[in-house]
Amino acid sequence: MFLQLFGTMIIAGIIGYASERSGFTHNGVLPSIIICIGGALIFFFITLMFGIGFRSAGMNAILASVGALVIVPTHWRR
Repeated sequence: MFLQLFGTMIIAGIIGYASERSGFTHNGVLPSIIICIGGALIFFFITLMFGIGFRSAGMNAILASVGALVIVPTHWRR
């Protein structure tokens, strides 16, 4: 379980960095990484508590990171 947690954080960090460098977001590198890690950790704990998600922990991390990047910045922009 702890290796899945660390893997989730690493995958989320990579997704955050790659999304900022590719031009998908314009938040800055560190805010994008923080948003991705936060979204992935929330989804990881929801999966752990309720069993909601996909079978692969990596797929959960990727989809949660991208979802957090889509939801959070558009919520605060005008």
